[in-house]
Amino acid sequence: MTDFGAFRPVTADEDNSGPVPHLVAEEGLVLGEVVDIAGSGSRIAINIDALNKVRNETDQVLAMAGQVGSQVKVKVGDSWLIANIRTLSTDDNRANQVTAYIDFLGEGQVLEGREDVSNFRRGVTRYPIPGSEVLAVTERDMRQMFAADNRAYIEVGNVYPTKDIRSALYIDAMLGKHFAVLGSTGTGKSTSVALILHRICEMAPEGHVVMIDPHGEYSAAFKGAGEIFDVNNIALPYWLMNFEEHCEVLITTSGAEAQRDRDILAKCLLAARAKNRLSEEIPQLTVDSPIPYLLSDLLSLIVAEMGHLDASNDTAPFMRLKSKIEELKSDPRYSFMFSGMLVADTMAEFISKVFRLPGHGKPISIVDVSGVPSDICSVVVAVLSRMVFDYAIWSRNESQRPILLVCEEAHRYVPSEKLVDKSAVGKILSRIAKEGRKYGVSLGLVTQRPSDLAEGVLSQCGTIISMRLNNDRDQAHVRSAMPEGARGFLDVIPALRNRECIMCGEGVAVPVRVTFDTLESEKRPASTDPLFSEMWTQTGDEAGIVDRTIRRWRSQGR
Repeated sequence: MTDFGAFRPVTADEDNSGPVPHLVAEEGLVLGEVVDIAGSGSRIAINIDALNKVRNETDQVLAMAGQVGSQVKVKVGDSWLIANIRTLSTDDNRANQVTAYIDFLGEGQVLEGREDVSNFRRGVTRYPIPGSEVLAVTERDMRQMFAADNRAYIEVGNVYPTKDIRSALYIDAMLGKHFAVLGSTGTGKSTSVALILHRICEMAPEGHVVMIDPHGEYSAAFKGAGEIFDVNNIALPYWLMNFEEHCEVLITTSGAEAQRDRDILAKCLLAARAKNRLSEEIPQLTVDSPIPYLLSDLLSLIVAEMGHLDASNDTAPFMRLKSKIEELKSDPRYSFMFSGMLVADTMAEFISKVFRLPGHGKPISIVDVSGVPSDICSVVVAVLSRMVFDYAIWSRNESQRPILLVCEEAHRYVPSEKLVDKSAVGKILSRIAKEGRKYGVSLGLVTQRPSDLAEGVLSQCGTIISMRLNNDRDQAHVRSAMPEGARGFLDVIPALRNRECIMCGEGVAVPVRVTFDTLESEKRPASTDPLFSEMWTQTGDEAGIVDRTIRRWRSQGR
């Protein structure tokens, strides 16, 4: 007969206040027994009397024993298996039992002559047999399970439901295979992303991080730790665009007309680049080569080509290109990119400045694209993303300087093919997701709508950090991208509180539920929700507010 009162509490002498290297396999509370075995998980029977014994335990982990999302352990020979409870249901045949499905997380070995487990690791090599005892995992077990190993890591929060067991995010594994931060609006996603990036910057003050900020939220968070770029100071030369990006900006037609426009643009653009003296050093100049050229030269070449036409030929394609270029030159909204002052060869200066080479202790660049006109915003992001990737490719023979590219609101730039045709930015970000790690480019995707992301991009992220998702479609999308052993954690995603998340994948030892640390107010992004009840009681200077707003509106923020 199984003794359901066999739990021996940890004494004060045995307690460990800091991380320890092994998982303790002490005698503990027996919850029940294994019923069925499968490859990635099993079915167990839990005795209700055993559950009632832990409800008033001071050990926070023991007090949750047997609940969905809690862990259990099973001894198999010289190993202990750790598993996560995914579902619970009543057992119609036995009134004092409930049935639970568990997913195996990892295992460790029992050392001879000692009652502890060493070398806890993900994955299972040996399986229990039906009838094996199932024990509750204690707080001491979890403390040693989640103790960081000798890999470089950052700490961003506490393992749920404990107050002081820290969760480690392994930087090399997380960045080496990309990561995604997911969560519905209002769950604390932006603050959590800022927290992760601050921890990375503190650990690597000479790192290279480029963040695309579509709403201007993160400038406030990193004004002391990074460089802030927007339309007023980024000076992104138009000639850095490749041919595909030129077409996205300059060609407004579709079908057969678009193809004719492209042919004209390709011929004239190549000729404009060839007029620069730098082209003499390049044996085979292409239309994609980042060689400076004058917009006036491009216009002159288009007009010259139009002059070679017979009277019967259609001049409309030439006039369309000419009008679009003149519009970009004259509109002050585009001056950060299409100014006549951006004709010098500033490529080295631009790369050093934006990619933080060197960083001088400020390893992150925040590129605020909120002031970029909407019709070229995706092209600006495409140019920055492609330059990150191209720099990594062409610097392979140099001392490697890996770059992390973080895209907030990623579903805007790599949307599902079902929603829109693939743009230049979608193509380059998809390529970085598939090939970036080979060249030292890491991609961080932040989105509130994972179901709107291009198919396959999320599955390329080795580490997924999911906060609460309210939409069923988003939950299903994340479920399909997460590893098998995280199923039990996925079921709690709709019930997560603000600043809580599920972490799984390469960046963590095992899937884990984490409560994020509170970030200092001066390091938080400017994404706080307005307090209507408070702000709607304030009055005064409305005329001045309206006047200043209209002036900024009319001058487009300048």
